[in-house]
Amino acid sequence: MHDILVNPFIQQFSVFLMAIFVGYYVVWSVTPALHTPLMAVTNAISSVIIVGALIAAGPEGATISKLLGAIAIALASVNIFGGFAVTARMLAMYKKKK
Repeated sequence: MHDILVNPFIQQFSVFLMAIFVGYYVVWSVTPALHTPLMAVTNAISSVIIVGALIAAGPEGATISKLLGAIAIALASVNIFGGFAVTARMLAMYKKKK
């Protein structure tokens, strides 16, 4: 059998692209009425994206995939923070006013 050698950039970029498509379809498949109550699940998905991005932005060398991984970390972090902020505002609406 022949061993197939895959360029590390192609491999990491493929994982990055798959994460984009999976994240997009998971988030947009939620109906608008359920979007806010399911924000915690979306935050968990963003946390998985951050783990993948940390692997892509690993410590060895500087490549385009590492740059894209760093960008993914920043964008997913903003998404997580925004999700918690929206959830906190939603929960505040249900508190009794004094």
